[in-house]
Amino acid sequence: MSTQPYYDPEIRAAIEAQPSLGTVNADNLEKTRSSRLLRNADAPLSDEVERVDHFVAGPHGDEVRVRLHRRKNIEDLLPALYWTHGGGYVLGAPEQDDFRFDRWCQRFGLVGAAVQYRLAPEHPYPAGLEDSYAGLKWLKENGESIGVDTDRIGIGGPSAGGGMAAALALLVRDRGEFELDYQLLIYPMIDDTRTTVTANWDVPVWDRESNYFGWQSYLGDLFDTEDVPIHAAPARAVDLSGLPRAYVMTGTLDGFADEDVAYAQRLNQAGVPTELHVYPGAPHGFDGFAPGTAVARQARSDINDFLGRMLSPS
Repeated sequence: MSTQPYYDPEIRAAIEAQPSLGTVNADNLEKTRSSRLLRNADAPLSDEVERVDHFVAGPHGDEVRVRLHRRKNIEDLLPALYWTHGGGYVLGAPEQDDFRFDRWCQRFGLVGAAVQYRLAPEHPYPAGLEDSYAGLKWLKENGESIGVDTDRIGIGGPSAGGGMAAALALLVRDRGEFELDYQLLIYPMIDDTRTTVTANWDVPVWDRESNYFGWQSYLGDLFDTEDVPIHAAPARAVDLSGLPRAYVMTGTLDGFADEDVAYAQRLNQAGVPTELHVYPGAPHGFDGFAPGTAVARQARSDINDFLGRMLSPS
């Protein structure tokens, strides 16, 4: 019997044919941030979609940047998807999802709102979460002035962005200032304990050492203690009731696979309508690093199907 987890051969070939992200740590963080920002620099963007940065009031008087994507020459109020980018809580910017929203704005007629939250380790929890909440609250309160149907706003993100979206859903529920339509959690980073089987596998793309560094950076003095709040690590939440409808996806070779599957199961047990999609042999970020593979195409199709249902007029 094989002791190695299955790795989809088509995805493996695609990932091994390109430069590796490698292990992210304090020594190479700045270099990795620069390369990450350039990852989608050559992606062709549509002239049909406009991208406008808004600077809104954040916590303690700071400004938070929210990047809006919208098809040109449409006057109707449109549903919005509020987006928190990936990057292990230490990398990333809204620009890395420009191409994603070019497709979605044209396909679904939605407004994309991607927030630039402050990154760790310079700004540990709760800085990034509070930035994300401030941008979302601004969208809910001012969206109509920029063409958003504020009664139809969902949230989502990949990796740490999926973790941030899951945390936002909990924070929105607990503060009770407004409601959300749905949460789209793409291989979310939600369990700081890193004790599951898959969290300790030797996996490609986002390895154990990178995951350790990401959580250590984000949690600061809270790291590896029992004092980590549920809004920092959603897997710690005991009560998942009252959350918006959820879509959770992961790959079987993702270090987050166990925590993501368990979270989807617990959402379901708490009465939250939940879809769980698990892709065989797929590592973390497979749909971005190996977009032309059959598994990645299936994942995109499934996400598009979910968004189509969430965004269709009721």
